[in-house]
Amino acid sequence: MNPIYRKTHFITSANSLGSAPPDVGNEVAFAGRSNAGKSSAINVITAQKALARVSKTPGRTRLLNFFRIDEHKRLVDLPGYGYAAVPGVVQDTWRDFLEDYLLGRRSLRGVFLLMDIRHPLTDFDRHMIDWCARAGLPLHMALTKADKLSRGAALGVLREVGQTLERTALTRISTQIFSAPKRMGVEQAHQILDEWLEFQPTGIPSPSIPDSEHSV
Repeated sequence: MNPIYRKTHFITSANSLGSAPPDVGNEVAFAGRSNAGKSSAINVITAQKALARVSKTPGRTRLLNFFRIDEHKRLVDLPGYGYAAVPGVVQDTWRDFLEDYLLGRRSLRGVFLLMDIRHPLTDFDRHMIDWCARAGLPLHMALTKADKLSRGAALGVLREVGQTLERTALTRISTQIFSAPKRMGVEQAHQILDEWLEFQPTGIPSPSIPDSEHSV
């Protein structure tokens, strides 16, 4: 693990691009449908217990939350939705905000999409795939809660998702299995983040892509 991720800290929340931090440097956005385990993933990836709020009421986050790694590098927690008991017009507003961010943020280097391995490729996930394709953004999909399945079953879902993604317009996409409680796939997640944020730990060669990861 690149130890610099332990230094990640919250800086601000934004409800519009105008209230976001200056659009310079590199940032990676974390997205996921409500209850996909996004906050837990951010916490384990940064080796912190409560950097991202783990809500007992999925869908309550309605802002873009920015976390600073260093002066020029950030992680961004995007709003999730799906289980939230809110009017459709509110979810439409979230959707428009996400689209504006994904298509208009120059410092955005890629999207880290979290999907529950038991319920992959929901409508929200497909919207994210379409937005990333339109914006020309790299997309990395982490199939969360992989500990809920046997390893064989988890890798089977991974292969099926990879085959589906081969039929999309995305040209830069990768997938992996992930479990926050078991810390499964954390090293692979760091490899992606290091590449997108242009980190490379001194003296450590780039790791090879493990068998459990599929790239298109």
